Amino acid sequence: MEKGYKSTVNIVPSKRQFEWQKTEFYGLISYGMPVFTGKQYGDGFTPPSMFWPEEMNTDSWCALAKTAGMKGLVLTCKHYDGFCLWPTQFTDYSIKNSNWLDGNGDLVRMLSDSCKKYGLKFGIYLAPWDRHEKSYGSGKEYDDFFCGILTELLSDYGNIFCVWLDAVCGENETRLQKHDWGRYYSLIRKLQPEAVISFRGPDVRWCGNEKGVTRTDEWSVVPAYLGVKDDGSESHSLSKKSVHTYDLDLGSRKAIKKETDFIWYPCEVSLPMRSHWFFEEDDKYSIKTKDKLLKLYYNTVGNNSCLMLGLSPNKRGEIDDIDTQILTALGCDLKLYFGYNLLSQSKNISASSCFDKTCNPENVVSDECDSFWRPADNDRKPEISFEIAEGEFFDKITISENILHGQHVEEFELHCYDYERKKWKKLETYGTIGYKRIINIRPGNYSKVKFVFKEFREFFEISYIAIN
Repeated sequence: MEKGYKSTVNIVPSKRQFEWQKTEFYGLISYGMPVFTGKQYGDGFTPPSMFWPEEMNTDSWCALAKTAGMKGLVLTCKHYDGFCLWPTQFTDYSIKNSNWLDGNGDLVRMLSDSCKKYGLKFGIYLAPWDRHEKSYGSGKEYDDFFCGILTELLSDYGNIFCVWLDAVCGENETRLQKHDWGRYYSLIRKLQPEAVISFRGPDVRWCGNEKGVTRTDEWSVVPAYLGVKDDGSESHSLSKKSVHTYDLDLGSRKAIKKETDFIWYPCEVSLPMRSHWFFEEDDKYSIKTKDKLLKLYYNTVGNNSCLMLGLSPNKRGEIDDIDTQILTALGCDLKLYFGYNLLSQSKNISASSCFDKTCNPENVVSDECDSFWRPADNDRKPEISFEIAEGEFFDKITISENILHGQHVEEFELHCYDYERKKWKKLETYGTIGYKRIINIRPGNYSKVKFVFKEFREFFEISYIAIN
């Protein structure tokens, strides 16, 4: 059996993983009892009557998410305290026993309907850890309970794009549950086969921190032992070196040279917009600025990852004005920076070679995944170049691989032609591409742009290039 990078060539995403990757940027609505108690970790004993959002309007959440450039929202349906944001039949610790809407409310339903109205994907966050439920720690009895509430969420609220299973369990807890993860996964696959299972799941890999710290090069193809199997069991390493999902290098030739078994396990970066996930009145000074969020977007969505940004409505059920202003400004910048591709008007797109007549370089202007440029197999230093109209200034370039056929590019160079000095200038050398790479350059008046591909695994396909 071959070892190293040659074993990675044919590793590709599942349909659900590909659709999740296209979501790119989405929000986590952190809402529940902690908002009303002021404690990020609820103890499970706060009376349901405490939950009373007077101005709840999930349409406003979705309108803001849409304005900010998000494509979906995930809701914390049940956090560690066990309080359920829908009227479940499996516990009395839910909004059916709150004073909100006289106990007739269903926040999961409201947000699901609002997401559909605004064209957003809807996902659910569910914490297996439960500080209220008496059966927690009992084994099968609790698994029966958890599968019951999971079945309600997966059956009654339309299409779910993501099931976020939070595997955190507090330290020094006297009750510990050995979860039947395989049973949970099987249920999700049965009821929502198109949903990815995130964090503690086989579909999406957590980046390893809540600070937004990302890798320079992000590989979606990683050694299989970094993931979990569909039956819920941990995979085991054949390597003597202990590697974790938060290590800086997971997929380079050096990192995987002794491995033979690989999986497609793409990266999600998740962090709150403020210093805490749930709203706190005195937390207004920690809010991330628009420029910080924009940089975060470049380092995540622009580096082969998805970004889940935590949004925290207040006690009234509203997102504060300052959060709203920053997210609105972020959305305006994203539209301004990426709303128009200068290549859409370019008539001179050329490449050093083509694999066949269907893989011509003009295909990269289209963002259709089945349209791409692929160089000939014997072209060991492929190039693709574009002419830009004189007088057009730009400072951002986006490039995407056709990940339906894998992730292969390891190193490439970006060159720009200075028409005033009449010469090419190499701007930078980069590593991976994957689903998307956003390159920020110093603004210049260049008449041509050229990519030179130096290292890749057997072959590669470029599906999209944009100059903004």
